[in-house]
Amino acid sequence: MTITMKIEIDNLKCGGCEKSILKGLASVKEITNVVIDRDHNLVQFTGDELSRPEVAEKLRAMGYPEKGSLTGMGAGLANAKSFVSCAIGRVS
Repeated sequence: MTITMKIEIDNLKCGGCEKSILKGLASVKEITNVVIDRDHNLVQFTGDELSRPEVAEKLRAMGYPEKGSLTGMGAGLANAKSFVSCAIGRVS
């Protein structure tokens, strides 16, 4: 069954971040209708419930982990990754 899901994320800063997230999630074939809400740090998408963990992992790998899922060094590393993703998004 296809449903609409939302993941609240950390490190979402600007349009460059948004472009990187949209490009990165395009590789997840099981989801559609990806919408980024920068005001609320949300990624919304449509897919099977089983696709949610894959989306969350893809976001984490790009530096945008699910809100509160990382602490300490892990959170710092994710923040650094998000700056790189953001820069790539701004250039592409």
